[in-house]
Amino acid sequence: MNRTTPPLDFASLFAPGLPPPAAKWNGFAEYNFIGGHNDADQVPLDDLIKAMNDVLAREGRMLATYGVASGPLGYKPLREFLAQKLKRTAGIGCDADEILLTSGSLQALDLVNGIFLTRGDTVIIEQATYQGVLTRLQRLGVEAVGIPLDGEGIRMDALAAALDGLERRGVRPKYIYTIPTVQNPTGTILSEARRHEMLRLSAQYGVPVFEDDCYCDLVWDGKRLPALYAMSERGGVIHIGSFSKSVAPALRVGYVVAPWPLLSRMLALKTDAGSGALEQMILGEFCPVHFEAHVPVLKRASGKTRNIDGYAQPAFRNRGRIRRSERRHFPLGQIPVTSRYAKTVRAGARRRRRHQSRRRMVDRPKLRQKPHAAVFRQSVARNDPRRDRCPGRSVPP
Repeated sequence: MNRTTPPLDFASLFAPGLPPPAAKWNGFAEYNFIGGHNDADQVPLDDLIKAMNDVLAREGRMLATYGVASGPLGYKPLREFLAQKLKRTAGIGCDADEILLTSGSLQALDLVNGIFLTRGDTVIIEQATYQGVLTRLQRLGVEAVGIPLDGEGIRMDALAAALDGLERRGVRPKYIYTIPTVQNPTGTILSEARRHEMLRLSAQYGVPVFEDDCYCDLVWDGKRLPALYAMSERGGVIHIGSFSKSVAPALRVGYVVAPWPLLSRMLALKTDAGSGALEQMILGEFCPVHFEAHVPVLKRASGKTRNIDGYAQPAFRNRGRIRRSERRHFPLGQIPVTSRYAKTVRAGARRRRRHQSRRRMVDRPKLRQKPHAAVFRQSVARNDPRRDRCPGRSVPP
């Protein structure tokens, strides 16, 4: 080999429009607020180990077959459990063949987007929403119309106005994406009256509802409200969920609930030869025996962290809208734009500001005018020099 030959320039071959390169992972920050990690002490490890041993001893040789003899929808015992659970807890009447198991709810998002969206389409989302949704819509070249929220979730007056305005322009949104139960990032729960109104607007304007219920098992106070999928009388809802928050996120098991005509289209795009079978088999063995007892234990343990008086709350006391969260995740609840411990910015603006400034927090309320994601800062320094520069701001010790 000629040693003077320059190395191949892979960058010159990259497809146009790629997102910025990922940063190299150097471990978690000391105070890690990135992502919805679970409490490691609450992972039901002993029961998962037993479930794995039992199911492998009984059915392990089926791992030699793609789909473990359950077909492309996923491990059938787990789908059967989900059908029973969804009926009991969410009021959803479906059978196992109306459930598609996926590699986490993110793959479910991709499959739903794949059958509906193309560049230039329009969707309706909550103005503060899951960052994974925003990045996908941006990459697809889809216009996202953000609807503001209040203490009861997405505002129906604003949704009606947006739908009417789009109809006047001759634009029919492909779907209304919502996280109605323990909304990410606000933690709100859409009231039953608003759920009925959303379904009414969906029917009036001919726009389906895309319901993301991945946090629904972690409702603390009172009974969980029926899912939009269960309340719909015209079948205009697609429902997705996950075991990430109720059992463990690293298992990467999510699901889609939809009629077969839609699932058949998603399966045509799901060309991964099946999501991880071992994880599905473990959950299919664990959940029928332990899930119903495990979730209340998880919620009780998580409840001990709900009142954050000893740490974050003193930093925000008398400073506005930070309040106690009534849900497990995103414990700062209603995140104001001016909070020092959250950034609420559009995805593009976030990248530009990181490049332009070393500061971790910039207050720009005007960015609320367009859809945004709440991104928690990676760390809180113990000895923060901003104490001297910003005497009016409190930093947790």
